[in-house]
Amino acid sequence: MARRAIAVLVMCVSAAGSAPGVPSRPSAVAGPARCAETAGAPIPGPPAVRASLSGARAEAAWTRAPYPGAWTRVPYPGARVRAPLPGAPAGPSGSGRVQAEEMLADLRARQARLPHPASLSWTPVTVPVWAHVITAGSLGAPDDAVRAQIATLNAAYGGRYGGADTGIRFRLDGLTRVDDPVLFRDPLGRPETLERMRRGGQETLNLYVAQLGRLVLGYSTYPYWYAGDPAGDGVVLDWRTLPGGSLRNFGRGFTGVHEIGHWLGLLHTFENGCLPLGDTIDDTPSEGLPTQGCPVHKDTCAGDGADPVHNFMDYAHDRCMSGFTEDQATRMREMWTAYRQAPPTEPGPGTSHRQAPPAEPGPETPRE
Repeated sequence: MARRAIAVLVMCVSAAGSAPGVPSRPSAVAGPARCAETAGAPIPGPPAVRASLSGARAEAAWTRAPYPGAWTRVPYPGARVRAPLPGAPAGPSGSGRVQAEEMLADLRARQARLPHPASLSWTPVTVPVWAHVITAGSLGAPDDAVRAQIATLNAAYGGRYGGADTGIRFRLDGLTRVDDPVLFRDPLGRPETLERMRRGGQETLNLYVAQLGRLVLGYSTYPYWYAGDPAGDGVVLDWRTLPGGSLRNFGRGFTGVHEIGHWLGLLHTFENGCLPLGDTIDDTPSEGLPTQGCPVHKDTCAGDGADPVHNFMDYAHDRCMSGFTEDQATRMREMWTAYRQAPPTEPGPGTSHRQAPPAEPGPETPRE
């Protein structure tokens, strides 16, 4: 999975110790500070992530942010960089236009082969979920936190925090647990182990919950990657980002909402900055830089409206994220039909093609 993963939530911490809200233990903190500007050299990244890149990708893994003197970590084109500390540098990868063009071209080619336009398919979508919880003794997500994450997904994708009801719901079909301290602290470094855990086909969301270290809060794969690497398909989350988690500003479960937005085909709202194409979504205004913190107002691109600071595909703190747009909902459903929808099968004895109703979303339990 790490071979093609996009690290989409990155948390920078100070050299003095762990980030606010992170338990002070060796497994949670390692290495020097990675937020400050550096003099002529990129910020070093986790060895496991760098080792997963090769050739041109490795060369492009570290790139200059679009303002003087700042460097930002970009593990993969379109990667999300999140910097909760004041003054910490962050910026878009600058690689998004090519990626967005390729994604759209592949989507339209697939849609042309479908019997009906994907954009007109508005039947309820229920995503089967297999959650794989990796622990290290007493460290790791309890089952209740996983169920709370599914409830938060249903509330977020159902428009209950604001924004559009996407028509997409999530159903927890299975939950596995494995106690493996090495895998717990370095899931990116052992993708073959995650691949052996995987269940289901392209329609099944495999959610791996572990501890991703000091910087990375989660990562995801895109739907159009599935054909080339089906075993690597899925989403990995830091267990401390689940609802009620210990990460200050990032413990409401919205890391999972954001990552699964990528798994369903969405790009960041700040993709391509203020340049044409953007995130390829018509009703999300262009955004020159990702949102940090919880601003009341932000407008980084002239003449295109205020930045979508409350959108789940931006970088605001969890308490300031609230919804998807109607066009984002349409795009996710297009992607589902083109890439994720399970192929039809002949019904056998006692089976039916009827889709199970979406699970009723439960209340979110945020931690302040």
